[in-house]
Amino acid sequence: MGETEIIIILIVFNLFFILFIAGIITFIKQYKIKKKEHEVKLQNQKREHQQELLTTQLEIQTQTMQYIGREIHDNIGQKLTLASLYTQQLAYENKAPHINENIENISSIINDSLSELRQLSKSLTDDSIENNTISELIENECSKVNDLKKCAVHFTYSSEIDISFYQTKSILLRITQEFLQNSIKHSQCKNIIVTLKKTENQVILILEDDGKGFNIEQLKSSGIGLHNMKKRTEILNGNYLLESNPKTGTKLIIEIPLLK
Repeated sequence: MGETEIIIILIVFNLFFILFIAGIITFIKQYKIKKKEHEVKLQNQKREHQQELLTTQLEIQTQTMQYIGREIHDNIGQKLTLASLYTQQLAYENKAPHINENIENISSIINDSLSELRQLSKSLTDDSIENNTISELIENECSKVNDLKKCAVHFTYSSEIDISFYQTKSILLRITQEFLQNSIKHSQCKNIIVTLKKTENQVILILEDDGKGFNIEQLKSSGIGLHNMKKRTEILNGNYLLESNPKTGTKLIIEIPLLK
């Protein structure tokens, strides 16, 4: 075998070796690409499954609340109304002043309870989330807190915000309610600032108070409310950013993409 043949064999061998290595590299790259595509597909399926679960949960929750509201109105409400009528009849028939006073007190308690039950029944059976804008819903919650006169809630929003997706409105409202309740109960704040705005692709909710704040790391395992707010945000593929330190207040930023 001549030197030229040996060189040719070496060239051919090297060529095959290079092609073999290139084939392995190509195979590995394709494998990684397909693996990544598979992981993305699994994540999308998981997200879709979570959204379906959320939709189902909200529907069940709404139906349950409406059922409870109707039961309160039709059953308990009627019994309290009947009890109120009985006390009025007793007061009319009885002639002893001190007994009448007791009867009137009982009647007053029944009527107050009846009024509160009617309000509760109305809140459970109405379609406020469906029929109102997200700005109106949050503004109503802020007004409720201001009526308590424990702290001042300042709400600003962009007038062009229009969210038709029920789940998005519901989650933004629930997160607002949770933050307001936590601030009132635990932060000892004087002011709460609620800001709602919209960009081209997402709606942004910013909630902040000037209270005493807390150590986030210490509450990660035990903060059920914080966990629920984070989970609700993630279900809608949103971003959740919580900032808080002792004596500096708390700030929560929720970014939720708008559905096209």
